[in-house]
Amino acid sequence: MNVKTMEKKDASTDDGAVAHSKVAKTNDAKMRQILDGARAVFLADGFDGASMNDIARVAGVSKGTLYVYFDSKVTLFQALIRDDRRRQAEQLFQFDHDDDDIAEVLYRTATSMMLRLCSAEHVAHMRMVIGAAAKHPEIGRTFYEAGPQCGAAKVAAYMQRQMDAGRLRASDPQTMAVHFLQLSQGGYAKAVLFCVAEPGDLKEIERSAREAVDAFLHGYGGAAGKQ
Repeated sequence: MNVKTMEKKDASTDDGAVAHSKVAKTNDAKMRQILDGARAVFLADGFDGASMNDIARVAGVSKGTLYVYFDSKVTLFQALIRDDRRRQAEQLFQFDHDDDDIAEVLYRTATSMMLRLCSAEHVAHMRMVIGAAAKHPEIGRTFYEAGPQCGAAKVAAYMQRQMDAGRLRASDPQTMAVHFLQLSQGGYAKAVLFCVAEPGDLKEIERSAREAVDAFLHGYGGAAGKQ
């Protein structure tokens, strides 16, 4: 193979890589467009009331394009759940593992989590998932795996690091994570979910978060956690 042939082959390979990158970016943009449109329709009309026709219209894509990405409303809703829960986990569970003030780290985490969980949009999403899961169990499983299970794993990793540093007493990190998350939600999250309390009550969220951290450290705190 001569030099010119090799140069042509290299140029062709580079062009192919650039083309693939452009297609990937286009697909990512189209996917985001569809998910954003779907989110708006689902929140406005609920799972049962939403139609693929309306989603395509709001997303600004053809129905044919929509079905290229998703073969049903269920799979589209599952993709939306995964996307929302992934972004939520990235925002909520960013721990500073080297911060030895465990009480403050956990308090910030509990407060941020409750502000999100008790927002009007999240509550509407939760009600929709609960309603749809009875008929479509795969929706419930997707939400659990991408939401509570994923969040607990991230918290468990933090708990393990703190146990290794001697700041928390030795225990099962997964159980500790579940206890912390459940304590953090307290009674307020359920009260909001079932329309007993108004969403976004900052004072109630801060009070619940502080009590949750105190209770958690009373049970699991090491020497550092009980100071």
